[in-house]
Amino acid sequence: MSPTKTPSIELDVAGRQVKVTNPDKVYFAEPGLTKRQLVEYYVSVGEGILRALRERPVTLERWPGGVREGVKRATRADPRGDAFYQKRIPDSAPDWIPTTTITFPSGRTADELCPTDLAAIAWAANLGTITFHPWPVRRTDVDHPDELRIDLDPQPGTDFGHAVAVAHEAHALLDELGWVGFPKTSGNRGVHIYVRIEPRWTFTDVRHAAIAFGRELERRLPGKVTTKWWKEERGEQIFVDYNQNARDRTIASAYSVRPLPHAPVSAPVTWDELPDVDPRELTVLTMPARFAERGDLHAAIDDVAHDLTPLLEWFERDERAGHGDLPYPPEYPKMPGEPRRVQPSRARRDAAAGEDDAAGE
Repeated sequence: MSPTKTPSIELDVAGRQVKVTNPDKVYFAEPGLTKRQLVEYYVSVGEGILRALRERPVTLERWPGGVREGVKRATRADPRGDAFYQKRIPDSAPDWIPTTTITFPSGRTADELCPTDLAAIAWAANLGTITFHPWPVRRTDVDHPDELRIDLDPQPGTDFGHAVAVAHEAHALLDELGWVGFPKTSGNRGVHIYVRIEPRWTFTDVRHAAIAFGRELERRLPGKVTTKWWKEERGEQIFVDYNQNARDRTIASAYSVRPLPHAPVSAPVTWDELPDVDPRELTVLTMPARFAERGDLHAAIDDVAHDLTPLLEWFERDERAGHGDLPYPPEYPKMPGEPRRVQPSRARRDAAAGEDDAAGE
């Protein structure tokens, strides 16, 4: 028997009335958080979440049934999940919801949410949007990113502490470049570092820059960092996920809630506090007070935009040395300059099978 729905309420969000339907529906069973509390959380960190999303196309990660046992997210392999990514703005959206048109690698287009005020974010949260995934572009120029995203992703056998150690070296490397990076927790085990760049390079350029940055970390921390795309090759290392900079790939924004039972948040942190942070303690329940006390730790992120040229020169240097482009995700069309997109173990099996066939002729 399904729980009884509670009457809708309206919240005043930046001078606009936003309806919250079934506000008492529990969205996170472990802490007992309701839909209303989810919406109110985003309002409480409004300055921060709006800075992270303003004027950016945003993919919505919707969990309309909440985060509970048995709920799964739809995937390309199994689209029957209860939770899903929504790239196209729903037809039911009110006419005051801002949108912009983006183009996928396939050439297809979509109108995505493009927040310009906090009310649009609250409206999306009422739809069951737990996590916001913004593109690294503004709607005034959707083809030229203004953000380099360094995603430090722990692999099996490593954890948040290992990601922090790599982030420390990444910070040193940014200092050498004269760049300012803004770290945050991923909301799980990883660390994200954002660097604002001048919006005059293509997605391909920015992805190449991320590869170059990751390769430099590999050289400085051998055996601890990898840019290997195939999981079977990564080992117990921190993976620099360079493909998060490819067109239509996104990362959970700063202040976004993550769909885990304890309702963690992808939380901005300072470089000084990063080594002592416990990401499990940065949640929907704790972040409003932290934000009220410390404000948006990414408040200065738009103060400077860096020249990507040094990293592009590193990529060209590595290319001349025989280290060219790396594979794209499997759903992408074959991209110019990309190596053969096949799992190494399969390539070896195919090669062995070819040798056996030749031997039998």
